[in-house]
Amino acid sequence: MLIALLAEIAAQGAEHGEAGKPAFPPFETWHMPSQLFWLAVLFGILYLALSRVILPKLSDTLEKRSDRIASDLDQAARLNDQATEAQQALELRIAQAKSKARETAEKAREKMDAEMAAETSRVDAEIEKNLEAADERIASLRVKAMKNVEQIAIDTADAIVGRFGVSASKSELKKAVTAALE
Repeated sequence: MLIALLAEIAAQGAEHGEAGKPAFPPFETWHMPSQLFWLAVLFGILYLALSRVILPKLSDTLEKRSDRIASDLDQAARLNDQATEAQQALELRIAQAKSKARETAEKAREKMDAEMAAETSRVDAEIEKNLEAADERIASLRVKAMKNVEQIAIDTADAIVGRFGVSASKSELKKAVTAALE
């Protein structure tokens, strides 16, 4: 339509004063039917080529791309779910490990406390036994010392009384020293 309009304008221009110049050949009206025919033929061929070859390939490529994107998104969602499940499982395992570690530490602490209490009671018993033995030795040494002290006191009293010029028997001195010691 545009071409027809341009051809008509060119023809009018030739009639109005440009008589000496020939018109632009594509705009001459006698060329129009053949140009329209070839335009229709080329447009038909182009339409057929686009609709039968190029557009199906293009649509297949777009469909494959969208399918691939959809499958990639599905796979990403599955992997995300798996990662979430793995993370929850890991957190559960960590919590179990922590509780087991606490339990093991508590058992070890209880065992150590029991061993320490047993060892402490054993050592306390041993110390008590040693103290009793030491008390017995001290008591026997005291008794020995007291016997010696008593004998020394009797001998000393005899010597002192002898200096004063008084005579006393050993039995009287022993009674006097025993009474004084008690």
